[in-house]
Amino acid sequence: MSTPVPTFPTYSAGVMSLIPLYYVGWADSLLSPSEVKLIKSQIEKLPFLKQEDRQLLKKWSNPAKPPSRQLFRHWINLIRQTAQDLPSEKLENLADLGMEMARKSASVDEISQWSSDQTRTALFRLENSLGIAQTDAIQQLFLPENIRPKPKQNPPFDIGRLKQILDGEQAATRKQIRLLLQDKVFNYRQLRDKFDYREQVLEWCKLLAAQGLGALSYPEAQGGKDDMASYIAVFETLGWHDLSLVVKFGVQFGLFGGSVLWLGTAYHHNKYLRSIGSLQLAGCFAMTETAHGSNVRGLETTATYDPTTDEIIVHTPREEAGKEYIGNALHGQMAVVFAQLKVGQESHGVHAVLVPLRDEQQQLLRGIRVEDCGYKMGLNGVDNGKIWFDQVRVPRVNLLNRYGKISPEGVYSSPIQNPSRRFFTMLGTLVGGRVCVPKAGLSAAKAGLTIAIRYALKRRQFAPKEGAPETLLLDYPSHRRRLMPLLAKTYAIHFGLEYLAQRYVDRSEADIREIETLAAGLKSYATWFTTNSLQVCREACGGKGYLAENRLTDLKADTDIFTTFEGDNTVLMQLVAKGLLSAFRQEFHDDGFRAVMRYLLSQFSTSMAELNAINKRKTDKEHLLDQEFQRAAFEYRERKLLVSVSQRMRAYLKKGIETHEAYLRCQTHILQLAEAYVEKVILQQFQQKIQDCEDEALQTILQNVCNLFALHTIENHKGWYLESEYMSPPKTKAIRRLVDKLCKEIRMDALALTEAFGIPESCLAAPIAVGP
Repeated sequence: MSTPVPTFPTYSAGVMSLIPLYYVGWADSLLSPSEVKLIKSQIEKLPFLKQEDRQLLKKWSNPAKPPSRQLFRHWINLIRQTAQDLPSEKLENLADLGMEMARKSASVDEISQWSSDQTRTALFRLENSLGIAQTDAIQQLFLPENIRPKPKQNPPFDIGRLKQILDGEQAATRKQIRLLLQDKVFNYRQLRDKFDYREQVLEWCKLLAAQGLGALSYPEAQGGKDDMASYIAVFETLGWHDLSLVVKFGVQFGLFGGSVLWLGTAYHHNKYLRSIGSLQLAGCFAMTETAHGSNVRGLETTATYDPTTDEIIVHTPREEAGKEYIGNALHGQMAVVFAQLKVGQESHGVHAVLVPLRDEQQQLLRGIRVEDCGYKMGLNGVDNGKIWFDQVRVPRVNLLNRYGKISPEGVYSSPIQNPSRRFFTMLGTLVGGRVCVPKAGLSAAKAGLTIAIRYALKRRQFAPKEGAPETLLLDYPSHRRRLMPLLAKTYAIHFGLEYLAQRYVDRSEADIREIETLAAGLKSYATWFTTNSLQVCREACGGKGYLAENRLTDLKADTDIFTTFEGDNTVLMQLVAKGLLSAFRQEFHDDGFRAVMRYLLSQFSTSMAELNAINKRKTDKEHLLDQEFQRAAFEYRERKLLVSVSQRMRAYLKKGIETHEAYLRCQTHILQLAEAYVEKVILQQFQQKIQDCEDEALQTILQNVCNLFALHTIENHKGWYLESEYMSPPKTKAIRRLVDKLCKEIRMDALALTEAFGIPESCLAAPIAVGP
């Protein structure tokens, strides 16, 4: 069955005159906030427009609803029908083209209007105000893509193609955010007063919501696009800009909206999601309590069902049970409150309840107490606060009841009978935060590295001899040793996080536990890397890096908290290890004797192939750069640690030591296991990305970067490899020398590798990053 061809109405002359401007304005699939504001104000002033014209043009100006592909094609057909009959001098700008299109469709009575200098001036003023470069616009309309001028490439690989690899399947979304962040309303500002800063961040969030970006992951029926992958890409890309904006965006649309989406049912979706996505309803995610921190299961806030009024009473039993560090607490009108649900005489564990905080005049409701957390180390554009509830009553239907509900008769029921499984299933639905946070953190690290590397390529210090040019910072081996491994690790973690995001978007019930383990590990590893890399970048820029104007101070301060929110990293890494140990035990339990034999054979194979005297001492470059050697070294470390932790735990338990005490005795060992697992996954994904790359030049540079990541990581763990007799001292020395050589090689392409991140200059906003 053929798809019906859409029909379009005949446009008035006034609308026709503006179609070239609309076509070019929407050519990048984005109307920025400044453009929307300008267009809407100008539409009201143009005298030749009728009221119905203005309504249609305003509809075309909605940033959240770009024109359809068919409408876009219709516009270009109308434009070309006029342009093909015009001499080239008549195509100097879009205003003249619009005048010609209007003349062709105007009635006899209107012709004089479209020959008027006054009308032409009004159109030209609008074109000029929008900042549309005339030659670019005309090229976009009339020159075929294959003959447009292309920028010259200096490095031995195509930066644009590498950028495409990094952008992945979300290239269009990332492009949209890049363009949006270059709008003047998003100019990076250093606001030190928390009240001014918070208002600016709130305004930015509203502008993003107006573009339809906040609701991306919500169902189409509630104003979204059911597109979690795009939402993650937006969150990540915003990390180049202001981290307070990133966090506020995540709290509103990810945590608050996400909990309504994933923990609520159709009633909650229909009632709240559309207004949450548009930021008409600002909300917060009230989970953390002062006394319990990461221990969600031990929360003290209660939600008690009152059958006499069919209400739930939310209450804070003591001061230390107050909700703390709650983002959006000062702007929020409603909170998703996590509390111990009590029905009758029975407690059913932690559930989430929607609790209104403020009325339409932003005044606190009865029973609600909110205090400002005050100034913090960073993220002062986020309105963090503390919240207490004093016998606050809400309707029974405010319980987010996907995993536990109370009937009108006051009976509790759940599709998951086991309370422990229900609790972890509920928390598992919120794992998206652990997918998003490290990606935004890595974006900040990319910005910091770009600033530091650019500075190191223009800052000179000390000359080899009197009268000679001073040496560039990045030509010092010590400086390369600081920055090049960080650049390599940034690429490696990027591909690891892309893999995590894809797994999360495509998740099923069968693999959600594995994804939770992966998310906990990569979130921890990546955010620790972010804080470390930004500290190194600050030091590498000396006093210039200490100046607030060069952004590194704010990037450091704002990302520091990433290591402890969405789960404390040390706690999360223990969850990773527990997941690995559980899977290891299950592997033997499910497959019995065959699993044991398979494991013993694999150990024997490792002993023969990797632990023999020749292999342990092999130091030639070809061997050390071999992907199989690198992968085997990472996998051996993870498996060896997994087995040794299991053996230690088993030995303690056999001696009658309590499980908790046995676990504490192995805690540092367990953290090493989690790190080894994450590094193995990251290397596997980097190597897979290289294998999938079909561009030989890109494959070469990516392989060099991957080699540096792999060998530098092995070098960092050389003590373990030597103790385990997996490598000999001559081999670890050879690895150290090769790391030095790779740092020198990659230094030549360092600038191009950072340019491939695609960070707009307006987002870097650091004077020392101008050039080189």
